[in-house]
Amino acid sequence: MKSLIAVFALAAAACSGAVRVDPPSPPAEAKVACERLSQALPRELDGERRVPSEPPSPYVAVWGAGQITLRCGVERPAAMSPTDMVDEINGVGWYADPYKPTLFTSVNREAYVQVTISVTHKPGDVLVELADPIKTTIP
Repeated sequence: MKSLIAVFALAAAACSGAVRVDPPSPPAEAKVACERLSQALPRELDGERRVPSEPPSPYVAVWGAGQITLRCGVERPAAMSPTDMVDEINGVGWYADPYKPTLFTSVNREAYVQVTISVTHKPGDVLVELADPIKTTIP
């Protein structure tokens, strides 16, 4: 829950435009893939421009004023059980957290990628745009 709160908390310095997001600490095998993903992510996503995160991290990306956030190298979703449904969108499997309807985690890759999407965006549109960068950078 703490990380979700941090995802939506805006930085106090309005002039910086940075959004406060707690960066994950990816396991060693996920670090390189997450760094590659960081370089491949779009500058604009579903009409939102990419903005800096605070603290800066290669494992975090933010668009808009925090309307869309991405954290690469997170842990497996705690709420996910082996029998839960995973939706595949353009070759990437996404687990939709039933307790946090704005939280999605890609689960069929070397690194888990967590995306939080505000209710002002359609999750399907965002996840479609993220599929290619994830597929090309995270085995």
